[in-house]
Amino acid sequence: MSTLIPTLRNGSKKTLDTSFNALPSLPSWFDDILGKSFGNEFMSNFNTGITLPAVNVIDSANEFVVEMAVPGLKKTDFEISIDNHVLAIGVEKKMENNEELENYTRREFGYSSFKRTFAIPESVDVDKISASYNDGIMKVLLPKREEAKKKPLRNIKIS
Repeated sequence: MSTLIPTLRNGSKKTLDTSFNALPSLPSWFDDILGKSFGNEFMSNFNTGITLPAVNVIDSANEFVVEMAVPGLKKTDFEISIDNHVLAIGVEKKMENNEELENYTRREFGYSSFKRTFAIPESVDVDKISASYNDGIMKVLLPKREEAKKKPLRNIKIS
């Protein structure tokens, strides 16, 4: 049975080395301490400035469904692509605010992005993949090929 598999950009999470032979590197030590103290819900992707959204992957009889809660965005903020059986869902958002009054000027700007990738199994009909974004939920439907769909139980009579 094939399944939709999230791919990891930075590999698996490192754990703190408990041996006294080698000390962990400073960035790895900070990652371990912060990750254990706060949990993943408070950890942001410091390289991009946006929290990496959690994803639900549902395997039904006829399709895979990828659901991602990403409120506050527009459909046009997303880029969804498929390259060599890898589904990529990403957002890149630039914000700028300028305010000019008589005695001061205020300019604020920000940049945030994320990208989640998933290995697409051979059982998916890549040409029929679709996506929708409603009420802060990005939903990508990956229909299974006819031959990969689960068939109903069939009783066979013995002759």
